[in-house]
Formats: sequence, C-alpha cells, structure tokens
Amino acid sequence: MSSLQIRELPAELYEALALRARLEQRSLAQQAVTELRKTLSDGSARKLVLADVRRRLREEKPRPPRVSLEKLVREDRAR
Repeated sequence: MSSLQIRELPAELYEALALRARLEQRSLAQQAVTELRKTLSDGSARKLVLADVRRRLREEKPRPPRVSLEKLVREDRAR
C-alpha cells in the first residue's frame, strides 16, 4: 500500500482531523484515509478530469477529423 507524508499541515487542520479521529475511535492515519475517500468519492475526481479536459480544449488548436465526416454518414446510411 502506498503512503503519504504531508508537510506544513496547518495546525487547525491537524486538530480537526485528530478530533474526528478520536470521536470515530480511529487512528489519525485511518481518519485521513477516510476523509480522503469521502472527498474523492463525491465526484471531485470527475470534476478534476473535466476541468483538465476543458483546459486542454481551450489551449490546444482544433485538429481536422482523421476520417471524412461525409464518408462516415454515407457508410452509416448504407447499413
């Protein structure tokens, strides 16, 4: 399993995490993993991916299609 070390964690975040860990009877590490899971499972990862796609769409120049759209339509109609 991977590990994570966080440097310069603000004291108020540490204290809030430690309090939640005590209330839930978990270790600090277990509580950190729980909080990360909750945060990332609420769609945040999806939002990050979408933001990256939007950024790339803004920054990159449009490329012409590799296949003629007319050809695709004609093939589809021929089916």
